[in-house]
Amino acid sequence: MSIWHIVLKSLRQHALSTAVTSISIALAGGLLMAVWSVKEQAQATFTQVDAGFDAVLGARSSKLQLVLNAVFHLEASPANIAWADVLDIQKHPGVELAVPIAMGDNYRSYRIVGTTIEMFTKSEYAPDRRFAVESPGRLFDPNLREAVVGSFAARKLGLTYGSKFRPYHGLNFNEDEQHEDEYVVVGVLEPSNTPADKVIWIPLAGVQNMSGHSAETATDVSAVLVKLRSVMAGPSLEQLYNKRGNRLTFAWPMGATMAELFNKISWFDRVLALVAVLVAVVASGSVLASIYNSMNERRRQIAILRALGARRSTIAWTVVLEAIAIAAIGSLLSYVLYGVILTSAGAIIRAQTGVVLDPLAWHPVLVFAPLGLIALSALAGLVPAWKAYRTDVAANLVPMD
Repeated sequence: MSIWHIVLKSLRQHALSTAVTSISIALAGGLLMAVWSVKEQAQATFTQVDAGFDAVLGARSSKLQLVLNAVFHLEASPANIAWADVLDIQKHPGVELAVPIAMGDNYRSYRIVGTTIEMFTKSEYAPDRRFAVESPGRLFDPNLREAVVGSFAARKLGLTYGSKFRPYHGLNFNEDEQHEDEYVVVGVLEPSNTPADKVIWIPLAGVQNMSGHSAETATDVSAVLVKLRSVMAGPSLEQLYNKRGNRLTFAWPMGATMAELFNKISWFDRVLALVAVLVAVVASGSVLASIYNSMNERRRQIAILRALGARRSTIAWTVVLEAIAIAAIGSLLSYVLYGVILTSAGAIIRAQTGVVLDPLAWHPVLVFAPLGLIALSALAGLVPAWKAYRTDVAANLVPMD
């Protein structure tokens, strides 16, 4: 009888405990891989997404608030800035493109953002990639009440080419705050996997002159998205707006600004990682407990194997290999659990930010976590293996009553 045949027979005989222990291993592995993968993907994605711009100009506030508001559409705008400030930065020799945006309305919780046509015709959300409208459709006319809807928002709201809607005042949906203005959807953007996918875009004047908005701010904007001619222009503009004045803030560079967010919540990542490691330790302990608790009923079987010529070391290795086999089964199942967790987390992150996580993205933890769990389980198997090694053959071959 081969050693693997003995292991498989033992796994079948203790099928319930094998299944429960394998599931605990799968939970530990899936959680470990998901925690690290979500953290790494989210940080990499959020620090790289910039909608094709290098900086944000807005009212005096933190750089992080400006970027979250203007690029990721998460925060509220700190205040408006005057149209004269838009013209000033558009004329700056270091600026290649400056696109104003205005916000303050929503349609069933999805933000409505006013902007100019240059947002789609002159900016690139990724190298050599510009926003495109699905067929049939076109970009909005700046002088009409027309809208272009991001792909994710369009799907969730059921908006298609030709659909009509009336915006609601404020960033939070309230049925009692509906505007009188009616807009028609003239285009749906092709998926870009950026925050633009969850936004409804209308002409800048549409937000500024929306019924119910103050006439005093009819020319104001929420922020300006800025693309520089070269990196060298960044420090001078930062000096101009952040050091010499106190009205405006120039959020640059955006990647470093978003990295600041992850630095602030790094403690949360460490807590999740600690929880995942503790789950892994507990799961390995369950392997030890499962096999160790079954050793009493295995004594006679071990004694018979020894009487048939099996060595002590062979018996011990059989127990260790059983622990490894249980961990291997759990590790295979952990990939299923990892996919479920990452897909669920990705759906939530996409709904809130428009950023997409890839469940199939490669990360070293996808190998190290399962191997680590198998190694821990092998170590846990050493304790019952030692007990099997010391089994008294003569005492356990006595006929049972």
